[in-house]
Amino acid sequence: MCSREPDSQFVELAVEVFAMLADATRVRLILALRDGELSVNHLADIVDKTPAAVSQHLAKLRLGRIVATRQEGQRVFYRLENEHASQLVADAIFQAEHSLGGTPRHHHEQGTEQS
Repeated sequence: MCSREPDSQFVELAVEVFAMLADATRVRLILALRDGELSVNHLADIVDKTPAAVSQHLAKLRLGRIVATRQEGQRVFYRLENEHASQLVADAIFQAEHSLGGTPRHHHEQGTEQS
């Protein structure tokens, strides 16, 4: 059975992924991790939250297997588990751009890349 059919067993799991991402801080963390791993303190600076708050969000993302960790001494570094969460967030932002009306910025960027 194709995993993208309406009756797929993965539909409920996909809903859980959307629920996991239904938080602005978590979306910002995924965006921050697009280019590689970062420490909790660095991520906290990027998303303007306390390290404790960021750690809680990262723990949830880790349980959802969206992020993975690497420990170096007492520092923990986080990275995206795979490219899918980043793509999902990018697509959600592109969809949000469509809600503003007109031609979304990402369509302009695609046009320049193709030229």
